[in-house]
Order: sequence, then C-alpha cells, then structure tokens
Amino acid sequence: MADSYSHGLADKPLIGRTIGDALDGIAARNAANEALVSVFENQRLTYAEFRDEVNRLARSFLALGVKKGDRIGIWSTNSVAWVLTQFATAKIGAVLVNINPAYRLYELEFALKQAECNFLISGERFKEADFVGMLCELMPELALADWHSDLHTRKFPHLRRVIQSRAGASPAPGSAGVIPARSEAGPPPGEETISRKPGVRRDACPTLGVLDWRDLLRLAEEVSAAELAELQAGLDFDDVINIQYTSGTTGFPKGAMLTHHNLLNNGFWIGERMRLTDQDRLCIPVPFYHCFGMVLANLACVTHGATMVLPAPHFSPLHTLEAVERERCTALHGVPTMFIAELDHPRFAEFDFSTLRTGIMAGAPCPAEVMKRVMTEMHCREITIACGMTETSPVCNMTEVDDPIELRVGSVGKVMPHQEQKIVDPETGAIVPRGKPGELCYRGYQVMRGYYKNPDATRQMVDDAGWLHSGDMAEMDEAGYVRITGRLKDMICRGGEKIFPREVEEFLFTHPKIAEAYVIGVPDGYYGEQVMVWVKMKPDATLSAEALQAFCRGQIMDYKIPRYVKFVEDFPKTVTGKVQKYRMREISAQELGLNNLQKKAA
Repeated sequence: MADSYSHGLADKPLIGRTIGDALDGIAARNAANEALVSVFENQRLTYAEFRDEVNRLARSFLALGVKKGDRIGIWSTNSVAWVLTQFATAKIGAVLVNINPAYRLYELEFALKQAECNFLISGERFKEADFVGMLCELMPELALADWHSDLHTRKFPHLRRVIQSRAGASPAPGSAGVIPARSEAGPPPGEETISRKPGVRRDACPTLGVLDWRDLLRLAEEVSAAELAELQAGLDFDDVINIQYTSGTTGFPKGAMLTHHNLLNNGFWIGERMRLTDQDRLCIPVPFYHCFGMVLANLACVTHGATMVLPAPHFSPLHTLEAVERERCTALHGVPTMFIAELDHPRFAEFDFSTLRTGIMAGAPCPAEVMKRVMTEMHCREITIACGMTETSPVCNMTEVDDPIELRVGSVGKVMPHQEQKIVDPETGAIVPRGKPGELCYRGYQVMRGYYKNPDATRQMVDDAGWLHSGDMAEMDEAGYVRITGRLKDMICRGGEKIFPREVEEFLFTHPKIAEAYVIGVPDGYYGEQVMVWVKMKPDATLSAEALQAFCRGQIMDYKIPRYVKFVEDFPKTVTGKVQKYRMREISAQELGLNNLQKKAA
C-alpha cells in the first residue's frame, strides 16, 4: 500500500511577482472589465479604475508617512475601502493586519499591541458595536489629539494614526454604471439603528484625533506616480505583507505572517481549480478579515480578471440572493451555514440563480442534502470544497469542479498544485499507509513565514524540514483525496468559526469570582458545535450563567460566548491531576440531551 504522501502537479509555474505588479498586469489586460462591484455602496470599478484607485490610496499612505514594513491594522466590515486597502498596502510593502470586526475591547487591545500596529483603519460599526466609541474607551487621548499630527497614547506606543473609513467613501472619478435601487429588503446591512453600550455616548468622544477617509485620499496629490512606481519596483515577493490572527491553543491569538508569494499564488491556484476566467462574477458574502474573503475570493478573482461582487458589509442571506440575481453572478462563496440560510430564506424561490456555476464551500463539513440543494436549486453544479488553515495562506486541499458529490461531502479534496502533504503517526512522525489515520502536515510555497514575535509557537508548528503540522487527524485514499477525521487539539468549530478553548478560558480567568474555568465544545444540530464552560467559583462567591454571559458581551466575540454554563465543585481528572475534557463532553452531552447529535456527528 502506498504511503500517505502527495504533491500537486502543475502545468504552470508559480508566480514570481509581487501583488502590486500582478495587479498592474491584470489591469492592463482587462482594463474595461469590471473588477469590483459593491451593491450596498452603489459603486462599480473597472480594472483600470480599480488600479487607479489602489494607486491613489497607496500614494495617500506614503504622504501620511507609511513606510515599508509598517503595520496597518484594518478593523472593518467588507467594503470597497477594505479591498483597496488590501492592494494599496501591498503596493508599498506595508503589512496589513487583519482585525476581526467582531472583536471587542479585550481582543482589539491585544491585536493592536501584539502586532504593534502603527496605523489603524477603523470602520464605523459592526451590528451593535460603535467602533469610534470603543476606540475612545481604549484610548481616551483621541479626544484631545489633532489628526494632523501623530497620536501619543499610553496603551499603544507604536500607534501613530487612526483613520476612519466610511461606506461609499471612495468613489472613483468617472466610474461606470449606476447600481439599481434596492428592493424591499429593508435598509442596507450596516445602516441599522445602533444600540450603543450603556455609558458610552458617541458624542461624548470627539473624533479630533481620527483622520477621515476622504481627507486621507486628498493627501495623494503630495506623492507622484513616479515615486510610487520606484518604491513598488524595489519590493520583493518574499516580503511579509499580511498578518492574520489565528487563535492559539496556549492562550492568545497568534499572528501568521504571510508574503506576496504565499497569498498571490494561493489565490491563483484556487481560481484555477474553480476554472475562473475574466467572464466570471463572484458574489462574496464571506468576511475579508479572514483568508476566505481576502484570498479565496479577492485574490482568486484578481489573478483571473474576474469580478468581485460585494452584497453587504456583513453576511445577509437576502442581500446575497439579491446580489446574485442582480449582478448575474457565476460563482458564490460561503460556509455551510450561509448556504443553509440562503436556501431556507422565505423569499428564496423569487430569485433567478441560472447564472451560477461554481463557488467554494469551506469552514465546516457540508451535509450531503445541503450540497445536493446547492448544486440543483442554486445551479452551482461545479461548487467546490476547500480546506486549509490561516498559516497556509490558506488552501491546501480542494475538490475539482467535476468531482462526484460523494467526494465533495466526504473529503476535503486533493493537494493543491506546487504543494506537498503527508499524514504521519503523531507519536513517531513516520508516514502512515494510505487509508490509515494520522496527523496531516503541509509543506510548500504556501506555508507562512512564522508567527509575528512568537518564535516558540512557530517552532512548535513548523518543524526543521519545513513541514507545518496542522493538528488535524486525517486519512488519504488511493486517489489522494483527504478526509478529516478529528482533531489533535481541543478546537471547537462552530458554524465554520474556529474557537480555541484556552483563549476563552484566559478571558474568563479575569473574572474576580471565578477560580477555574474550562471550555469545551458540545454537539449542536445547526452549528455543529456550541461553546460550553464548566466553572468553579471562588469560596463564598456566587454567579449566574446570565451574569457570566453578560461579562463576556462586548469583550469577546459573540460566537465565543459560552452557550451553556455548568457550575461545579471540581472537574474530572486523571490520577496525575490533568483535567479530562473528553469526560466533560460526555457528561455534558448526556445532561443536555445531546447524545443523539453526538452519535450522528461521529
């Protein structure tokens, strides 16, 4: 029997260019083709206009004082400004730091400090969160600062400027076309009435220290096109230009450092496996802060001259359905729960999906019935499955557009071109025979440069031979298709969102009444898993489940907040005193009546 090792053959070489150079080439060949359409912002840009707007923003950053290697955090929902920032930072060699718009104070503070952000681009809001109000809580100096000069804040000594982007704030001169008026879907997502946190008034924190997006763009006139071109020509495709945070098993998130070479090539080969062309139009309801939106969508499109279509600032099933029909999209991305929400929407039957052909479903296993409905009712006959991790830029496995449905729901596909993978015995490190389980490992152009300012974590993840150890248990069949069978680590996967218990536990330990807290995942019929915590209180302390959940709100992302809380005097332990989380899961599933779900998932 063959070993569980495979490498991806390719009929094309890797791209040895920077993202900025690649964009210039694509824009020259597809100048009149639409590059970016934002339905909710009423904007559309051709590739020529998109390149010009990217260059304008790049020159604005240079005028502001951004230098190669500076870290620019972006804390915002999807928008034209987000996409322009993605490419403009790459044009000047700045490092884009992706910050989840669902981050709350505790998480945002950590990301800004750990990445040592020099600049922060903030959106306006995400659902009920007022971003400027939250920033004023973190850095009261904003109220006294002058946006014409650098900030000086106690908590963030590296931070020099805060910039606020606004939906629709980047109109391109002479952009073609006007997007038709919205149907009765209600106000565009992101324009809902904000329910602000008690005690935090938006007008109580003047934004004197925040640079407005339009004022930023006016700075472009101070830097010539020749200056930008000279800087761009001096960049190397192995330069790190992106930090993406991935939660860690030992506490706090880790920043994976990714290069032009990592991201550009991964985006290209994803598009190749989808068979994208410059005639395709991809609807993107997935977030840009994550690799799914930034690479599987934006870079897959741009490397093929295809069109990026933004239906809403954050996921809305109705606005996604509207955008697919209105923009005649040929491709659609999403995690399984997104596709389920679209299929089950009461107005689903009203929309025409006949133009759809392909797309990517990723982030969690897809039920067979859902896949069948996506392929038939949504006409995505060539829908694909992709799998990987942030540390691998991210896709390492993907199905083909003509694979049978059994492979699309029963595997994560084959190795990508120009990549290697193997499955090893986690105890010995030896490659196991095909069909035998082991730990899935990756090697190739896609592997990150390392974790930012965390060499110990990097060494734990990537071995001396360059193999990245995923922590996933998997099997490889004779044809090279990989099936994920479990996890070495205690990661929780809730609706495609990966949650590492230790991160939530670290936050809960800050509660003055909690002595110990251990987080586990329990089965859930809709999300796959839900977060549960077992809590031991300090002597004579009392706390309700509702109070614990309220303590979490506004501090950690909503999907990380424990759905179930169990108060205990002690925890199941081994004879050596190690907490047995598998026993906690068994007990919890029984007490909550989730055993049938557990058996079904197994």
